[in-house]
Amino acid sequence: MIIIASIILLIMLLFGTPLFIVILAATMLGFYHADIDLAVISIEIYRIAETPLLIALPLFTFAGYILSESKTSERLLALTQVFFGWMPSSLAIISLLSCAIFTAFTGASGVTIVALGALLLPALIKEGYPEKLSLGLVTTTGSLGLLLPPSVPLILYGIIVQQMNLGIEITLPQLFMAGLLPALLMLLLLGLWLGWKTRAITPPKASFSMAKAKSALIESSWEIPLPGFIFIGIFGGFFTISEVAAVTALYVLIVEMLIYKEIKLAQLSKIILEAMKMIGSILLILGVAMAFTNYLVDAEVPMHLFSWVKANVENKFTFLLLLNIFLLLLGAVLDIFSALIIIIPLIVPIALGYGIHPLHLGVIFLANMQIGYFTPPVGMNLFIASYRFNKPITEIYQATIPFMVILLIAVLIITYIPWLSTWFL
Repeated sequence: MIIIASIILLIMLLFGTPLFIVILAATMLGFYHADIDLAVISIEIYRIAETPLLIALPLFTFAGYILSESKTSERLLALTQVFFGWMPSSLAIISLLSCAIFTAFTGASGVTIVALGALLLPALIKEGYPEKLSLGLVTTTGSLGLLLPPSVPLILYGIIVQQMNLGIEITLPQLFMAGLLPALLMLLLLGLWLGWKTRAITPPKASFSMAKAKSALIESSWEIPLPGFIFIGIFGGFFTISEVAAVTALYVLIVEMLIYKEIKLAQLSKIILEAMKMIGSILLILGVAMAFTNYLVDAEVPMHLFSWVKANVENKFTFLLLLNIFLLLLGAVLDIFSALIIIIPLIVPIALGYGIHPLHLGVIFLANMQIGYFTPPVGMNLFIASYRFNKPITEIYQATIPFMVILLIAVLIITYIPWLSTWFL
């Protein structure tokens, strides 16, 4: 009976049934088979609602949507151009930094490709960068930044792990710290490779101009303090993460609506609706997934899974290699939020059995998801870039492969040097 029901659920998923319905059906089936009152599902959803970190998710998401609808991307690009335009391969480096920062705040790599890609691709080609290289750059850098605060996936990972009662307490400030060095490593390796790859290109000479710098700083003066709110507020101990999220959302709203006046009152309801639709879907999946996780724990599924893995995988290093392969494939076929909610409760107990710290695991997970966004054949960013730039998908595949190789090297370094994620402990 269970096998037949599982097959039916899988068929439902393949035919496009919403993920939360499939998870909820599987949860109800599991509890029913175990003679457990189905009321535990509603109890689990209520328990999720009491999580203090949960308030930060919609607030940071709302702030990100506001920024993506304004001209923040243009000001960010102008600011980085002024301060980094004198460097060799300057526009490539500017693209890396701008996309990473923008993705960190918006939490959506596809938005970065649409918002910044339209500005960067013509500029890169005009400055003499090969079209294939430029395509690969704007497609892959759209996913960089998920390891930088205030990344929504980082917050979601923290919420899920905190609900698992692992005996190891991790906080959001720790997660933000854990992602910093790995994110910088990825940017550094890509920057070095781009510098070598474009060494023969001689872009127009540019020198630092105090007048241009002053103008760019004035233009962005209201948005520059945003990272400071987060870092000083959280790491200085002045605010909780929820309070920082509230201050950030309110500040962004005031700046973009009343000072820059780029967001009109008529647009606000649409932006709120779009942001909350995304958060609503995440919370719905999260609630039923946590109930499903409880069933798995009661059925000792993680324990059996760990025993099987331990019997077939000899050591920690082999496990980490297999984990990376699995996560890359997962990231190519599943969006990052669904992947977090479904997979994290299963792999965290196994990773702990191999002595892998949850902070390190979270960084490994998100680093792989970043690459999964543009992993052929079905990485989401590949199709967004193909549509946005009107290029054949096969051309996008070819353009992104070199970047993928560089980032895979970075992931291996991050995986096997845990100090990069846990240096502050």
